[in-house]
Amino acid sequence: MAAIDPVALDLVDFLNASPTAFHAVDEAKRRLKEAGFVQISEREQWEIEEGGKYFFTRNHSTIIAFAIGKKYVAGNGFSIVGAHTDSPCLKVKPVSKVTKGGYLQVGVQTYGGGLWHTWFDRDLTVAGRVIVKESKGGNVSYSHRLVRVNEPIMRIPTLAIHLDRNVNTDGFKFNAQGHLAPMLATSVKAEIQKLAEESDPTESKDKKNTDKKKHHSLLLQRIANEASCEPEEICDFELQLCDTQPSIVAGAMKEFIFSGRLDNLCMSFCSLKALIDSTSVEGSLDDEPSVRMVALFDHEEVGSDSAQGAGSPVMIDALSRITHFFSTSSTKVLEKAIQRSFLVSADMAHALHPNYMDKHEDNHQPKMHGGLVIKHNANQRYATNAVTSFIFKEIAEKHQLPVQDFVVRNDMACGSTIGPILASGIGIRTVDVGAPQLSMHSIREMCAVDDVKYSYEHFKAFYNEFSVLDAKIKVDL
Repeated sequence: MAAIDPVALDLVDFLNASPTAFHAVDEAKRRLKEAGFVQISEREQWEIEEGGKYFFTRNHSTIIAFAIGKKYVAGNGFSIVGAHTDSPCLKVKPVSKVTKGGYLQVGVQTYGGGLWHTWFDRDLTVAGRVIVKESKGGNVSYSHRLVRVNEPIMRIPTLAIHLDRNVNTDGFKFNAQGHLAPMLATSVKAEIQKLAEESDPTESKDKKNTDKKKHHSLLLQRIANEASCEPEEICDFELQLCDTQPSIVAGAMKEFIFSGRLDNLCMSFCSLKALIDSTSVEGSLDDEPSVRMVALFDHEEVGSDSAQGAGSPVMIDALSRITHFFSTSSTKVLEKAIQRSFLVSADMAHALHPNYMDKHEDNHQPKMHGGLVIKHNANQRYATNAVTSFIFKEIAEKHQLPVQDFVVRNDMACGSTIGPILASGIGIRTVDVGAPQLSMHSIREMCAVDDVKYSYEHFKAFYNEFSVLDAKIKVDL
C-alpha cells in the first residue's frame, strides 16, 4: 500500500485542532506566524510593504491573510481564494439549564442545515470561546479564551425500537426542539456532587451558587477548568457541541478521510497551505505584481450576513486598505484593482453517491479522486462563467491536474456559496469550485485523500501563475 500523502495527514491535524470556527482561526494564525506572516489589526494603522506577508482576524472567527508581491503597485489586482470556517452544529443556548425526568440536560439550538439525525448516539463534548473577567492589582479586564473539553461529557440517545416499532419503515422522525437536548448527567449524581462541594470548606460561596445561574454548575465548572478560571469569572460564552471521534485517514486502501467539518475546513486548509507554501520559497514574491490572499469567513452556513461573514465589508475593507496604502493618487485605483482581481470561491462539492445515483444529472457526476469540481448554475447560485471557468481549467491543464464540472438537476434546488455574494457585492471575477465529498452536513463526512492533494496543488498553482495568465486574456476591450 502506498504511503499516505503528507498533505492529507496535515489536513487531519488541522481538522483535529479545529472543533469550532474559533479554533480553526487560531490554528490558521499559528501556521501563518510560523511561516513568517505578521499579525496586524483592523483597529490600528497598517504598516505594510512590498514583499511583506500579513494577516488579521475579525471576531476571531474570520481570518484574512495576504502576501504582497515585490512588483506590486497600487491598482494591481488580487489573487484570492475564499472559503469558510463554520460548519453546521448544535450551539449551546444562552440559558441552557434543563432538568427533566431525573436528568440534567443542555439546551441547544441548531446552527445551519445539519443532518441532525446523525448527532444521535454520538460521544459529544463542548468547545468554543469564553469571556473571562480578570482582576489584577485592582484593575479589571476581560479576556477571550478558547476552550475545549477533551472527553465525551454529553450524549443524545435515540429511542429504543421497542418504543418506536415503525422507525425502520416510516423513517426516523424527531422534533428539533424536544428531542435534541443532550444529557449531561443524572440529577442524583449531580446532587451528590453538590453536597460534597458544600461540605468542603475550601469552596467559595460564589462557586456553590453557580447552579442558580443560567447553566448547570456542572457544565460551568468543566468550562472553567478548561479556561483556567473560576466559574464566577466566566462572563459569557459561545459554545457548541462537538463529536469526540478524531478525524482520520481511513478506508481499506487508506484513500478516504473520515471527519466532521470537511465542509468547509478542507477547502480552508488547502487554500491556507497553498498561500503559505507559494510564498515561503526564497524569491517567490520577487516577480509578483499582485497580492496573493486567502479569506476564510464565518457564518456561510447561515447566509453570511454578519459583521464577519462574506456579506460584510471585511473583504472590500482589506482590498481598500492595501490599495490605498500604496497610492498617492486621488484616482480610483481600487476600482481598477478589483477589475484586475480574481476570486476562487472554494466550498466542498457533492460527489456522486453510488446508492443514490439518480440525484445527479447524467453528464455531471463528480467522483472522488477526480479533482476539484467547477460549479455552474445559470441562475447565478454559483458565480462561475466561461471566462472564470477557462482560467481555472487552463491552470489545471498546465499542471496536469484533473477537474470536473457540475450542474444540479433541473428538478432539484441548488445550494449556493460565498461566490455570488462577493461577486455581486464587490464586482470581482469569480469561479466556484470545491473538492467532492459524501455525507455533507453530517456529523461525520468523508472525502478522498487524492482530492485534498489536487486541491492544494491547484490553489498553489493559481497563486503562482494567475498574474501571468490574466495578462493574456482579453475580454472587455
